[in-house]
This record gives sequence, C-alpha cells and structure tokens, in this order.
Amino acid sequence: MNTEKDFTPLTPNIVRALNDKLYEKRKVAALEIEKLVREFVAQNNSAQIRHIIQILASEFALSQHPHSRKGGLIGLAACSIALGKDSGLYLKELIDPVLTCFNDSDSRLRYYACEALYNIVKVARGAVLPHFNVLFDGLSKLAADPDPNVKSGSELLDRLLKDIVTESNKFDLVAFVPLLRERIYSNNQYARQFIISWIHVLESVPDINLLDYLPEILDGLFQILGDSSKEIRRMCEMVLGEFLKEIKKNPSSVKFAEMANILVIHCQVSDESKSTNDLIQLTAMTWMREFIQLAGRVVLPYSSGILTAVLPCLSYDDRKKSTKEVASACNHSLMKLVTPEDDEDDEDTQTKSSPPSDEAPAKKEGDLNDSLNESQESVGFSNISFFTPTTSDRSAVTLDLDGIVQVLDRHLQDSSTGMMTRIAVLKWLYHLYIKTPCKMFKHTDSLFPMLLKTLSDESDEVILKDLEVLAEIASSPAGQTDTSGSCDNSDAKSELHIPGGIRDGPQMVVGSKMADLSPSTPSMNSYFYKFMINLLKRFSIERKLLEMRGVFIIRQLCLLLHAENIFHSMADILLKEEDLKFASTMVQTLNTILLTSAELFQLRNQLKDLHTQESCALFCCLYRSWCHNPVATVSLCFLTQNYRHAYDLIQKFGNLEVTVDFLMEVDKLVQLIESPIFTYLRLQLLDVEHNPYLIKALYGLLMLLPQSQAFQLLSHRLSCVPNPELMRTVEDPKAPVKDKRTAQPHLEYSDLLQHFDRVQSKHLEVRHQRAGRSEYPDRKLMM
Repeated sequence: MNTEKDFTPLTPNIVRALNDKLYEKRKVAALEIEKLVREFVAQNNSAQIRHIIQILASEFALSQHPHSRKGGLIGLAACSIALGKDSGLYLKELIDPVLTCFNDSDSRLRYYACEALYNIVKVARGAVLPHFNVLFDGLSKLAADPDPNVKSGSELLDRLLKDIVTESNKFDLVAFVPLLRERIYSNNQYARQFIISWIHVLESVPDINLLDYLPEILDGLFQILGDSSKEIRRMCEMVLGEFLKEIKKNPSSVKFAEMANILVIHCQVSDESKSTNDLIQLTAMTWMREFIQLAGRVVLPYSSGILTAVLPCLSYDDRKKSTKEVASACNHSLMKLVTPEDDEDDEDTQTKSSPPSDEAPAKKEGDLNDSLNESQESVGFSNISFFTPTTSDRSAVTLDLDGIVQVLDRHLQDSSTGMMTRIAVLKWLYHLYIKTPCKMFKHTDSLFPMLLKTLSDESDEVILKDLEVLAEIASSPAGQTDTSGSCDNSDAKSELHIPGGIRDGPQMVVGSKMADLSPSTPSMNSYFYKFMINLLKRFSIERKLLEMRGVFIIRQLCLLLHAENIFHSMADILLKEEDLKFASTMVQTLNTILLTSAELFQLRNQLKDLHTQESCALFCCLYRSWCHNPVATVSLCFLTQNYRHAYDLIQKFGNLEVTVDFLMEVDKLVQLIESPIFTYLRLQLLDVEHNPYLIKALYGLLMLLPQSQAFQLLSHRLSCVPNPELMRTVEDPKAPVKDKRTAQPHLEYSDLLQHFDRVQSKHLEVRHQRAGRSEYPDRKLMM
C-alpha cells in the first residue's frame, strides 16, 4: 500500500495500525475510527463519513494485502458501531466490501469478514432487510465453508439475521423467493441444512405467507428429502409436515394444480433400492391423497397424471405397505370424483363453469412443464399427459378422459404391470363406462382388443374384472350405434333360420342385422355380437384358454349378461364356423355348461317345456349348432323332452364314425343322466306307456357303449323300469303316447334331422381329409 497517499481524514497512525499484522494494533485503530466517525455524526457531516467508508472499502478491505483487508474489515465494523441507528443510510457501502471478502481464499480473513458483518447487522437491525438477498446469498456460501471457525461465525450471524426477520414486518418475500428457489437445489449438505432452517423460520412467522410461494420451492424440498443425512431428512420432513397442516387449514388459498405436477414426479421412484427414495415417494403420495380430498373436482383435469403416479404403487409388496395403502386411498378418492356430469359435452360444461382462476406466471408454467417432460422420459411414459397449471383461458373443470384412457391402456398392455394394478385399471374402465358411457364408447374400438387379450391373464380376479368391463360394453345403451365395425360384417354375422312357423317370431337388433331372439331377454348393443365373435375367435386360436378358462368365462358372462343372449349368439355364430373340430369342441363345452351350471337354471327351465314360440325358436337355434356334436344334440333333446327325436338321432349313430372320444362323450352323458339335472327324466321312466321313446333312446345309448362302468350304470337304471312289456311302440288309444311333435306342431322335425345329416356329413368329410394328410389318423374303435 502506498503510505504516502492521502487518507484524510484518517491520520497516518490509524492508517499504519490498520495495516499492521497484529490484531491488537488493528483494534486500536478501529477504536480511533469509531471516535472519529462519532464526531462527524455529531457534526452531521455525512460527506466525511462516506469518505471514510469509501477509503476503508477501496483502499483496505479490497486491498491486495491480507493485513490491509483485515484492517479494512474491522474499520468498517467500527464505522457501523459509531453510526448506530444512522448506519442504515450507509449500509450498501458498508456491506458490499465485507461480502466480497466472503470469497477470500484465506479462512482467517473470511472469519473476520463474518465478524465484521455481524457487528454491522447487529447495529442496523431491521434496516438491513432491504439488503437481505445479498446477505442471504453470502451466508449460504459460508454455511458450506470447510473451515469450522468460519462456519461457526456464520451460524452466529445466521441466528442474528433470523431474529431480525422474525421480529420485523417489512420482510420482502416476493424479492426473496427467486433466490430461495435457486439456492434450494444445492447438493451440499450444510447448504441444504441452512436452506431448510430458513424455510422453517419463514414458515413460522405469522406475517409471512410462504404458502403462496410453496409451488416455487416444493420440488426443491422433495430433493432435499432424499439427502443422505438423517438429520437433514428429519428437518425437511418437519417442514413439509408444517406446510401440509397449513394447507389443510387454508385449502382455498392453495395452488393445487401448480404443485400437483411436482407430486406426480416424486410419486414415481426411479431407484427402488434407496430408502430415501421410498421416503420421497411416500411423502409425495401422502400429499397427493390430501390434495385430492381437499381440492375435489378441481383435480379432475389432471387425473391422468395422478393415475400415472398412483397405479404402479398398488402392486407393491409388504415392504412398501404404507405407500401402497396411501396410493390405494388416492385411487379410491379420485375415482369417486368422476360423476355423470363428466359425460356432458365440453361446451355444456363450460357454460356451467365457475369464473376463471388467477393466471399463473408464465415462467413458472414453463419450468414445471420442462421438469415434467424430463420425468416422462425417465419413466417411459413420454406420451402421457401430466398436470398443466390452470390459466385464465381454462374456465371449466373438465375430466381429462383421453389422457386417463391412454394411461389405463398403457398399464394394461405392459406385461410387467402387477396384478393389483391391472385390477385397478379394469375397475377404472368399468367405472368410466358406468359414469361416462357416451364419451367412453369413443375409445372402445382401441380398448377392445386389449380387453379381449386380458382374458388370458393368469389371475382369476383380473379376468372377472375384465369380464365386467366387457359385459358393460356389450350391454350399455350408449354402445347402440348404426355402424359398429365387424358387427356389420355380413361374413361374420350368420343369420339364424328357424323351421316352420317359428320364422315369424320376435327378433333382436344387433348392429344393422336382425337376430332372432326372445323378447323376454334384455336387448344388447352393437358391441355384444362383436364381443361374442371375438371371444369365440380367441377360444379357437388359444385352445388352452378354452380348456382352462372357457367354462369359467362363459359362466361369468351368463351372470353378467343374460344367459339366453350368450347361448343364442354363440350358437348363431358357430352355425357358420369353418373349423368343424373347434365347433364340435365349443358345442360340447356349451352343452356341459347348459346342463350343469347353476347360472343356467332359468334357461334350462325355459327349454324344458317348449310351450312358447320363443322357447321353440331358442331350441331350434341351439339345435342347429349342437349338430356339430352328436352326443350334445341328443342331450339337448333329453333336456327339452324331445325323446322321439332323440331316439331318431341315436338310430343315425350307426352311420357315424364311432371313436374313443365319441364313446367318452356318451359315457359323460350317462353320468349326467344320473345327476340331479335329469331327475325329471328318471322319474318319467315310471310312466312307461307315455314315454316309450325315452326308454328306447336310453337303450340305444346302452347298445352304443362297450362293457364299461357307464354301461353297467345305465343297464342297472333300465332294469329298474317297471313292467318292460309296456315298452311296446304300438299306440293304445286308451293310453296315448306323449310326444313333443304333437305338442309343438311348429317344429319341423324332419328338417332338423336333415340338418343333422348335413352337418355330420361335413364332419365326416373333414375327418377323412385330415386322416389322409396325417400319418396317424384318428383312433377308431373296432366294433
């Protein structure tokens, strides 16, 4: 330093002492400066005061010599002490050079700078608040200082500054929030601890409403919640807990939409092995649950983002049980918000909407959208719509149905999706079809293939929910359209031909086609027939599905939809099935369900007595498809008490190819005859003179069977028939034979027999062709 330079009004002795390496001499110089400044204050000589501060700052505090810098710092502190309350007039000149020394490489000098600033702030008190941002910025750097002495000094200054902010009502929160938002993303643990402590202090001040600016710092708080330090995580949890309590107290002033974006991001865990990430996810999910419950329908436009975050959590195991339970609560609460109102047109909704909310800052919206885009890419849902803050242009609460369906469809298609998540997805789809059928049917064509594929799921519970959705699609009035894809395909829709006078019976509209059906059954929409066609096609392609789950699926459908509709449509479709082997297998499956399932009790009763044209029409429809399987056809005749026709059919069995599989089916029929389903048939054996064809039909089955257990069972049953002489077929006028042919003149049984012959001829031809192509033809029993 140039000692010959004029430092007036500082004396040469003061200048020399300020440059001394000994602290005691610099302290003596500081006392002299304090005395000098007091004199100028008394004289009201502000020019000289500023001159002294300028000299101490530029010539000493910002000097290249370390001892001079130390002297300048203590000198500036002495000026502040001397100025007292008037120091507020010179704070910028006093603070700036001290803050510059915070960046000095010498830790001792950083400590002296911290000490000097402490003295300046202690004197000025509330007057320093206009300079709070620069003070906070400097302190945030010292909080992470590697030197323990410097860190200790900064903590003293920090506590002093917190006291000043707490007791003042002039704190400029608007100016401070941008700096806080910037500093909150520091990765240094001490800096994070410093930030959290300040947020906690500001949150506790009644006159400072930090909740209004929570969207600015919430993401940073969740970042800090993942810190490796247990103490920092505890502090952050406490701060977030206080914020959540305040949100519950004042929900009307909360900007739910702006913060929900952040929650969606943090509800998704990228590394499940980290316990800190689990804490972040659980906390974010808890906030999400509260947001849904507090905001109500306000969150509906953002449902797709919430579901993206919530659905995967539903499949967590017991290790993350808490998160799973909270996610389940979120899912349930969100589902309850969807009402029939959401099925109205958007224009109608906007007409009824409330006034628009305040427009969110443009920069804030952009930042949130950028962070969302990064999150979407990281979790593999780049095309899914997340939350977007509400603006003045968005005046209506509109359900984001397109986004929801996209999210649900993606989770359903993802093979890694857990069972509980798949169930939740199907529950959502069912709920949406119930509450918003008109809008949902716009998505049915895209959802339908995946819903059919889900029938092959390993879980019975998933299949049950899937069938509920498909049944709702097939039966909802909203699905009745003039054009419905494959339902209008004349190749796919086979027309039922009923013999005789039944042709003019009642009909049901399916798409643009007419299908004969009883008017007593509830009408199905245009998707019903499409569902039946595709279900049978899937059974044909996946024979294992038919074998393992076919009966289960059809029985459940009979509960969810009307059993008569199911059997009528399937029989109608099978009538034109080109794969005759599959048709035979499918008829056998349907016949077993018809004869054994409790769900089909009403349908069996309807077929048992063919007293109406509708029941006759149903019998004819089933019969024509049942002809693909001879034994099933006979069992249908037994069920409908068409015993003479059954006898006629059995007579034709001699012309059929009798295989082991055929005899096994006859064996099963004998077992069924002994079941409770055919109790009425066995009792009719007591009335021999009225039921001779029943007995002859049973004897016909007996003659078909080899010497087996079934043969012995049926033989023993027939041996119990009283007075075998009454089995003669000569009709006695005194004892007329009961015959369905007399009771139902509408049924042309000769046509039915001819149809049976034609179908079996086709089966025989196909078997011969297959045997010719195969090295190992079908096994045939040597009679």
